[in-house]
Amino acid sequence: MSASFGPLLRNGDGWTRCSLGHRHWGLHGAAGLLLAAPGPAVLLQHRAAWSHHGDTWGLPGGALGRNEDAVAAALREATEETGLDTSSLVVVGELVDDHGGWAYTTVLATADAELAVHALDRESTDVRWVHVDGVVTLPLHPGFAGTWPELRSRL
Repeated sequence: MSASFGPLLRNGDGWTRCSLGHRHWGLHGAAGLLLAAPGPAVLLQHRAAWSHHGDTWGLPGGALGRNEDAVAAALREATEETGLDTSSLVVVGELVDDHGGWAYTTVLATADAELAVHALDRESTDVRWVHVDGVVTLPLHPGFAGTWPELRSRL
């Protein structure tokens, strides 16, 4: 974790269950960044095999801290996991996938170009820009697969 974000943001780490009975990471919910660039392409993360729904593609993201909003969490996680410089991004919307007592918020943002990224943590085996038409050809994280049609329509 980058020291600039402070130690208190990790107070949301942990497993919980929603009212639908699903197991989720993030005691206060979770958020991820769907970053789009001309092409059109989106930034995706290949999750390590050991992780929850491992060996699938999804968004850089993770647990919200107790007092952290979804945009801040998504940008922080994207920086931690990919080295992404978020200073020039334009946040254009959010999509909340509410599971009853737990939610995953996808933060939609745009960049003027495909920015430099690298897999920086043990949760990722790869991060890359993927043309929007190629997203469905990848093995997707189930949550991301479920929201991708709506997300794509918003790009």
